[in-house]
Amino acid sequence: MKHTAPKGQRCGIYTRKSTEHNLDLAFNSLDAQREACEAYVKSQAHEGWTLLRDRFDDGGLSGASLDRPALQSLMDLVRARQIDVVVVYKVDRLTRSLADFAKLVELFDECSVSFVSVTQSFNTTSSMGRLTLNVLLSFAQFEREVIGERVRDKIAASKRKGIWVGGPVPLGYRSVDKKLEIVPEDAAVVRRIFTAYLRVGSIVELAALLQREGVRPKAKRAAPPDAPVPRFGVGALFYLLKNRIYVGDIVYRGEAYRGEHEGILDREIFEAVQQRLQEQAAARSNSRRSSPSLLCGKIFDDRGNPMTPMHANKKGVRYRYYVSQALLQGRKQEAGAAPRVSAPDVERLVVNALRENHSDNQSIQCSDRELLEHSLARAIIGRGEIKIAFSPIASAGNDSAGAGEPPAASAIVIPFTPGGAVRKGAIHIPGSAPGMDEVSRTALLRAVARARGWIDAMAKDPTLDFSTIATREGLGARYVRRLASFAYLSPKIVDAIADSRAPTNLTATRLLSDLPLSWAEQERLFLSA
Repeated sequence: MKHTAPKGQRCGIYTRKSTEHNLDLAFNSLDAQREACEAYVKSQAHEGWTLLRDRFDDGGLSGASLDRPALQSLMDLVRARQIDVVVVYKVDRLTRSLADFAKLVELFDECSVSFVSVTQSFNTTSSMGRLTLNVLLSFAQFEREVIGERVRDKIAASKRKGIWVGGPVPLGYRSVDKKLEIVPEDAAVVRRIFTAYLRVGSIVELAALLQREGVRPKAKRAAPPDAPVPRFGVGALFYLLKNRIYVGDIVYRGEAYRGEHEGILDREIFEAVQQRLQEQAAARSNSRRSSPSLLCGKIFDDRGNPMTPMHANKKGVRYRYYVSQALLQGRKQEAGAAPRVSAPDVERLVVNALRENHSDNQSIQCSDRELLEHSLARAIIGRGEIKIAFSPIASAGNDSAGAGEPPAASAIVIPFTPGGAVRKGAIHIPGSAPGMDEVSRTALLRAVARARGWIDAMAKDPTLDFSTIATREGLGARYVRRLASFAYLSPKIVDAIADSRAPTNLTATRLLSDLPLSWAEQERLFLSA
């Protein structure tokens, strides 16, 4: 009888260690795991097992999640069907989570990959083997949770004793033997910042003052030659001014404990700063309630910079707009794609989008300001679009009677074209002269193409509807229905947009508000305006 050689099995060894302790040794835990796995693979040479040269080692990474570089590389090879057997020293080296393990087993089964633990005997192809493996993983997950609780308890106890337990080292200190030690020259900068704030009374003005005087934050690592010069931002300064470490305290869950380290500031100065910060916060809150700028505190550019309400007067007319803080602070290169926008245009778009995605009577009857405070988390202004993120309360919804329909998604994206040319001073300029700008033209054409794509897809697939499209693209169903009307826009209007001949006030907002079915009526309304 002729002997048939076994089919070759390509083996990949995965190793992991939760901490970086002793990883610098010549022979560490990862090496020990790999040596044991290599010996097992060699013992299966008669079955055609061969070892891949690639190493999949994750040192200093927890098994609580699958977000590990070496594991992701291993999974990529599994998906590419370049591995037949995954070998580990113990199951918990792969993962300690039952949910994550279920995902891995599903992937292994889909790609016909076997899974072997060299110190635990089981066979994942049988129901008993899977039960054994799940029991082992249950204990591994229990162990991880117990370790986590123990670490949290230790941190809590240490902070209550005033011990600094690590993390980013505050400006003015350095870490020596896991303790905070004052750096005299940096401590002088901290004192200068606190006294300057009491003098100018504004964090924005403080940031500008430090920039003019050349006071820079301490670089944490070497920066490339072409990197921008670091500066103190408003957020970093606010955090610094609130940090009780500078008076020798350690804070844990809102409670301050006397720390082991030496403070940099006198408590009188620190408390005076806290009082000023509270007064400013109260003033901003009162100002926001009475401000005509409805999106104050909730509007950002697409690079994460807050946008501040501003206004300009021209020929007796007041024009409101929002401008990126990066632009106001002289950081033009860090501003988003649309650093200045018309306040009325953006507010109207956001309010309309929120009302379309809430059908309950309460949202219909409430004022615009109440609707924004309840439903809007933030509005992000991008190139040709606005991303609207719902607040957690609004996104959660409520299925009880009378609660109404919750938003279809936690965020929606709506097209946005500025109402006029952006220039210094009066940013919102009424007018109807032809000459649509490139951003407006591109945004409208993209919206038309998107709508036509939806209609074409529905024509090809009778089971497809607006609700399915909305779910697939993370949009509100009502918004999808309204935007789909762009597919029936007059060809003359589309040509005018494409050639930049459309009036500058032809925006997505206008088209969505009232789009007649008749092409002639559309052209009369929008091309003759």
